[in-house]
Amino acid sequence: MVVATFNVNSVRARLPVLLEWLASAQPDVVVLQETKVEDAKFPLKELEPSGYDIEIHGQQRYNGVAVLSKLPIEDIDFGFNREGLPDDCRLLRTTIGGLQIINTYVPNGNSVGSEKWAYKMLWLEAFKSYVEEQCDMGAPTVWLGDVNIAPKPDDVFEPETKLGDVGHHPDEFSRLKAIVELGWTDCFRKFTSGPGHYTFWDFRIPNSFKRDLGWRIDHIYASPALAGKCRRCWVDKSQRGMEKPSDHTPVLAEFYV
Repeated sequence: MVVATFNVNSVRARLPVLLEWLASAQPDVVVLQETKVEDAKFPLKELEPSGYDIEIHGQQRYNGVAVLSKLPIEDIDFGFNREGLPDDCRLLRTTIGGLQIINTYVPNGNSVGSEKWAYKMLWLEAFKSYVEEQCDMGAPTVWLGDVNIAPKPDDVFEPETKLGDVGHHPDEFSRLKAIVELGWTDCFRKFTSGPGHYTFWDFRIPNSFKRDLGWRIDHIYASPALAGKCRRCWVDKSQRGMEKPSDHTPVLAEFYV
């Protein structure tokens, strides 16, 4: 089974790119982030010919997650389901083909010390509790999505200048480490080491993609029961050559299940 994560940065704006990429890559399951559309306006009709079952959890203009699957989608659950945290359409959990799949769009954080930064820290802590309390780490489980953290120097361009910035900050490192230490394996780093393997290139930086000034912030993690069944994991940059691409690019992993 091939699973993929793709921050589309607006599913309606990126619909031609998404349709072309789905037809080419043919993942069995793909989770989307930052769909930026309320459920009633999600382009279900346009995506129907692609042959995927679709579950959506969106809101107007911001955030939004979805899952597209060639197999039946079961046991659908949205959000943290706990008091004190808004349901801002960043978390979708389901079961597909015997795999528990957790799709996350972690908050960006905006600027260190801001209210949005504090919310990012709270969200990461809440997600750790969510995994501990609601996810069976003894079962085959994939956690994937836009994590909005480049956890190692190899995961960001010019890391010596980025340390302490949003996305590459010790407070983020510690919280992500606490989650990963619950038993997750970073599937991409299981097979590939070294710098230069990025998934996001900021449109605000001129020619960032051509200059490869990127960040590896889109991740795929496997539970202990699944990590040994991961055959490969790779970044697919093909959609960046299409017209009006997302600022992120897909990451895919293949599992024997």
